[in-house]
Amino acid sequence: MKVVVIQTNGGDTKDRNVDTAFKVMEQAVENEAPDLIALPENFAFYSTDAQAMADHAEDLPGGPTYERLAAFARDKGVILHAGSLTEKPANGGDKPFNTSVVFDRTGQEIARYRKIHRFDITGPDGTRYFESDVVGGGREIITYDAEDFTLGCAICFDLRFGELFFRLRDAGSDVIVIPSAFTHATGKAHWETLIRARAIEFQTYVLAPDQTGSFDDGTKRTWGHSMIVDPWGRVLASMQEETGYISATLTRKQLDKVRNRIPVPDLRVLR
Repeated sequence: MKVVVIQTNGGDTKDRNVDTAFKVMEQAVENEAPDLIALPENFAFYSTDAQAMADHAEDLPGGPTYERLAAFARDKGVILHAGSLTEKPANGGDKPFNTSVVFDRTGQEIARYRKIHRFDITGPDGTRYFESDVVGGGREIITYDAEDFTLGCAICFDLRFGELFFRLRDAGSDVIVIPSAFTHATGKAHWETLIRARAIEFQTYVLAPDQTGSFDDGTKRTWGHSMIVDPWGRVLASMQEETGYISATLTRKQLDKVRNRIPVPDLRVLR
């Protein structure tokens, strides 16, 4: 399965952010002919301001970005793991959700994942981030099938919680997609280490599209350095902090080779 990981910035205006993401996806389709494209977390708009995020929330389905994504997947004949969008509250809730939506080659939604672990931390520089002030939390473990692979869903801060990855691996995941907007400080310290560790621990490919650049009027920065890592922990493709994309081909042969070499599920004692 040929995959493309997109890296963009969500700190500008929503219309401009979305247009940029679609421009990069168009380039990727033309140059790479991928089976699957993955976008970053909150690629359409990103802020730590709760009201700003609520103002940019969309109905899923029905919202303009959602419908444009579905049309792109259909028109280009690609599987589109649409990073995450701010989803309007459901069932009378008071907070939107940070939600990944996946479209098949016909533009039909085949998976929806609401971020479980919200980013409630104080960064190394003292900056306070409390995502639970901005969005509600999900509860469901989500996987979907694409080509000859099962893909598991996670978003950004989920990366730090191994229990979720055990659940995704137990659900049959061969690939885990982690759209992110990692802060520059935590990204510099932990991003590559965590991505490669999850791939090695759970013997899956990891697709990690990250945001890059500044947001919140230039007061905060994301890390970039999007990556594609194989189940042996090898970095198949990576970026620095530019806008653009990377690509790689995932094979069942490599998955089977790693899993047969070290049969972790068979040797696992504590459950």
